[in-house]
Amino acid sequence: MKAIATNRKAFRDYVIEHPMEAGIELKGTEVKSLRTRGCSLDESFVLIERGEAFVYNMHVPEFEKSSYFKPDPKRVRKLLLHKRELDKLQGLTTQRGYTIVPIKVYFNDKSIAKLEIALAKGRHTYDKRRKLKENIVERETQRTLKQYRVK
Repeated sequence: MKAIATNRKAFRDYVIEHPMEAGIELKGTEVKSLRTRGCSLDESFVLIERGEAFVYNMHVPEFEKSSYFKPDPKRVRKLLLHKRELDKLQGLTTQRGYTIVPIKVYFNDKSIAKLEIALAKGRHTYDKRRKLKENIVERETQRTLKQYRVK
């Protein structure tokens, strides 16, 4: 299972909780476009409207070799989730501070395009700075341990 696109900004800006897998409703040549050129999850988000989940601002580029049917690259795409998953997400997003963010797009074992979404809580700027400092310290300790390893 190789990721086509990941949303690295989501891991920086949010505390990720409750990840889950959702199918994506794609039209025409969007699957071929995902396989060849990938997609972008920057600035994308998920909303639940009328009992259905939709992903906004997910950019799937046009397939160059398609003849006449070329869907809009940033169109709103429906997510395929079970009713109990939708109810759980909708119940938790009504609480203060929770949002649904897309994390990565990938093809599963059966070559079906999937979108991993997660319930997330926004980070404050001081939390982001602390997380960056922790990452730098961890990186430095790994470097020093690598230097002193006996081969």
